Amino acid sequence: MSEQSHYIIELSKMPLGTHKFDFQLDNDFFASLEKTEILSGNISAKVTLNLREEDYQLSIAVHGTVFVVCDRCLDPMPLEINDEQEIRSEEEEEFSILNSQYSIANRTLDLSWLAYEIVSINIPLVHCHPEGGCNPQMDLLLQSHLCDEPDPEN
Repeated sequence: MSEQSHYIIELSKMPLGTHKFDFQLDNDFFASLEKTEILSGNISAKVTLNLREEDYQLSIAVHGTVFVVCDRCLDPMPLEINDEQEIRSEEEEEFSILNSQYSIANRTLDLSWLAYEIVSINIPLVHCHPEGGCNPQMDLLLQSHLCDEPDPEN
């Protein structure tokens, strides 16, 4: 997913203990993604990694704004993102929570993918501007296609 190495943490080279990382998911990051509903954005991600001998625990907090297409008028619309998730891996699981984003051989972790996933689960299924916020021209066009009376043929 990420081509930038500053998102990738090499767990095998890190000492045990707590480590903090801060990074941005910006317009360039979202533009590099394929098949995503996010058009652009600026997300601040703060990661706390507690690396222990047997397991590790991640806390990832994301804050900022992304832009998606309004389902009603098709114009871009902002969505505020503010979430924090905890991820814990235990020795028995051998980091299975992270699937392909964790490489057992290299013991690396791509934080950009995890932050992106947290952002994407915070996007509602239906995204529409608040009442009166849609493109006025598209609103008029949609109103012109509304049927006031039931169609007797249907």
